[in-house]
Amino acid sequence: MTRPTQLREMTDQELAQHLAETRQELFHLRFQLALGKQDNSARVADVRREVARVLTLQTERASGSQARADKRKVAR
Repeated sequence: MTRPTQLREMTDQELAQHLAETRQELFHLRFQLALGKQDNSARVADVRREVARVLTLQTERASGSQARADKRKVAR
């Protein structure tokens, strides 16, 4: 699993690529669970959280809230 700080350091292209790979992994994990070949159901939850983190970062970057978050860090 990628740490949030590592995700923030990625470029938009790298983040989009990581999202595609993570969604692909999630698909395969769900498929394996359905077939009964995967015993680690907790991994599905971890990958879902990873997808959510990436989508959140993409939304932040699109709306410009990242700049506001950085300003709040400096003000503290």
